Amino acid sequence: MKKTVFLFDLDGTLTDPGLGITNSVMYALRKFDISAPDRASLYKFIGPPLRDSFAMFFGFSPERSELAVKYYREYFSTRGLYENEVYDGIPELLRELKKLGKTLIVATSKPEKFAVEILRHFELYDYFDFVAGATMDGSRDRKSDVIRYALESCHIAEKSEVIMIGDREHDIFGAKETGLDSVGVLFGYGSRDELETAGATFIAEKPMDILDIVK
Repeated sequence: MKKTVFLFDLDGTLTDPGLGITNSVMYALRKFDISAPDRASLYKFIGPPLRDSFAMFFGFSPERSELAVKYYREYFSTRGLYENEVYDGIPELLRELKKLGKTLIVATSKPEKFAVEILRHFELYDYFDFVAGATMDGSRDRKSDVIRYALESCHIAEKSEVIMIGDREHDIFGAKETGLDSVGVLFGYGSRDELETAGATFIAEKPMDILDIVK
């Protein structure tokens, strides 16, 4: 199996954003006088579009969810995006893939402007040929839409040479919806059961396992 194009999710795949995302959710909930539950219970916000998460987990209406996203970004844009950490082994993996001449693309449901800022801050940006993210208004935040945007922007038509790498079921579903193989990673926020149930083509326990799978 020859893969020449690698699409990477950002949160939970390239970096561990747990502290920044949960702090941002807590900040938003306080605006509604809602006491945040324990931090671990908010990790489910990592991966899916924010509007969906506020609606699903707190029963917010579309209007209330939109306002919650606004409050979330007040904190995230100035502090939360830096409360983040690159996973061990990711820079080494990216360097090896670039040495092999692979095309590397970020495909994230995080707003593109934040994704670019995070990648630059943590010195990962230069590894990537393109960064595809969500729009601020939510018109493009589903993983399948982000993937299509990435492939179209980079003029990639041969899907058999593309693989999507992510830590949550949304990454795997997005890959399946767009006709791509996928790698579910276990060092992020999704469990093996979640990723296998979603239909991940491969499972990787560590970043360098990805190289072994597709080289």
